[in-house]
Amino acid sequence: METWAEPWGFVSPLEKRGYRVRTVSVEHLPEIEEEIEGHRRAGRLDEEFARVRLGWLRFRPPDELPEARCLIVVALPRPQAQALFHRHGRELPLILPPTYVPYEEVNRQVRELLASLVAPAGGRVARTRLPLKLLAARSGLAVYGRNNICYVPGMGSFLQLVAAYSDLPPAADHWGEARMMERCLNCLACRHHCPTGAIPADRFLLRAERCLSFHNERPGTVAFPEWIDPSWHNCLVGCMHCQRVCPEDRPFLDWIEGTEEFSEAETALLLEGVTREQLSPTLEDKLLRLDLLDSLDALPRNLGVFLGDH
Repeated sequence: METWAEPWGFVSPLEKRGYRVRTVSVEHLPEIEEEIEGHRRAGRLDEEFARVRLGWLRFRPPDELPEARCLIVVALPRPQAQALFHRHGRELPLILPPTYVPYEEVNRQVRELLASLVAPAGGRVARTRLPLKLLAARSGLAVYGRNNICYVPGMGSFLQLVAAYSDLPPAADHWGEARMMERCLNCLACRHHCPTGAIPADRFLLRAERCLSFHNERPGTVAFPEWIDPSWHNCLVGCMHCQRVCPEDRPFLDWIEGTEEFSEAETALLLEGVTREQLSPTLEDKLLRLDLLDSLDALPRNLGVFLGDH
């Protein structure tokens, strides 16, 4: 594992936990913004996708840390989670891909860890609103797969990315061009197995508006487009088609932690559509552990695809 001399003492403790970390100067923020905007100007980003998924980005330090000098970018290994539903005597296990469970809680924990590690040097941290995959790839922390997912040595794509601003100078300013994983040069498995055509042959950038994840992460009031074949769905939220066929991910495919089981009555309730106030404490706890409370309105649509009720 690559290490480097750094005066602030936060790199080694992270690496001992099995995390990978890079630091870059905030001076690169305009480059990140220009890369996104360049795709937009060239018409390579679907306008609806850009509005929904990119509108929250902010390419400047936050008001609570305007004197930020660096970005700390962390990758940590993450497993799949599983929800087991019961319906009409059937058992339906559905996967939630790595990163999803519990996304915000992991973010919070890593930021708190970073805050404790930089505090002895007088540093502070603040959360970012940046494109994490692009930041990880430009920092050298990760490489892109042909599927535009990030891969980190020893983790495959079973990982979560977290980034934070700090008012300390970067331990080292790792910055360069994003690279595609060498293994992808002679492999087209993800493209051949993507049912929606989201991984094109004529360019590297994903056609994200075709990705199942984009559609099943949207609010429940947004119906699936008619061009999506119900048989293409494979996860409760997100999609695993390209990761399941990727040779780089083979060692991690059976890594599942955190299975929650839903009774016939609970499954029926979720299919009908309920508010958080209507949930029993037991059902709320299950959804909380799967990080699905914010997706509650989408569950009737997403579950209905598999159970044939909608």
